[in-house]
Amino acid sequence: MSKIVIVYHSGYGHTKRVAEYVSEGAGGELLAIDAEGNLPDGGWEKLDAADAIIFGTPTYMGSPSWQFKKFADASSKVWFGSGWKDKVFGGFTNSASFSGDKQNTLVYLNTLASQHGGIWVSLGMLPSNTKAAQRTDLNNIGGSVGAMAQSPSDASVDEVPQGDLDTAKAYGARVAGIAARLK
Repeated sequence: MSKIVIVYHSGYGHTKRVAEYVSEGAGGELLAIDAEGNLPDGGWEKLDAADAIIFGTPTYMGSPSWQFKKFADASSKVWFGSGWKDKVFGGFTNSASFSGDKQNTLVYLNTLASQHGGIWVSLGMLPSNTKAAQRTDLNNIGGSVGAMAQSPSDASVDEVPQGDLDTAKAYGARVAGIAARLK
C-alpha cells in the first residue's frame, strides 16, 4: 500500500471538506497548511516519506491562495535536492464561481509537480455534460487536469455539491491506484 499525503490550504472550510473526500478515496493522510502558509511540525518529513502527494487549494482571483503559494515557494528547498523526483502527484481546487478560473489553479499545481520531477495524475473521468446532467453527477464541472469543486460564496461547508465531493473521492482513489501500480 502506498503512503499518500494530501497537503492543502482551506480559507473557509470548503476546500478542507473536499480534501477530506480526496483523503477518503486515497486512504491518505491530511496535512493542512495554516493561515500563515506554514506546515505543522513534521509536515515536510511526511511529504518526503510519501509515495504520492496530492495538492489542494482554493482558487482565489484565478490562482492558488497565497498560503499555498508560500508553501510551494518553500518547497524549492526540496526541489534543489530532487527530493520529490518520481513521486506521484495530483491536485484539486475549489472556488465560489462555477468556473472561477479553476483550470489556472490546476495548471499551476501540475507545473509545481512537474518542476519537482513528479508524475501527474489527471482526473481520468469523462464530464457529465448532457442536458440531463445534475450537480450530483460525477465531474459535473467538466475537469480533466485534476478535481474541481464549486461552493457558492454563501454556502456552508456542508453545502459543497455532492457530485463534486464524489468526484474528489474518486480522484483520490485514482491517484492511490496509480501510485500503487508504480510503487
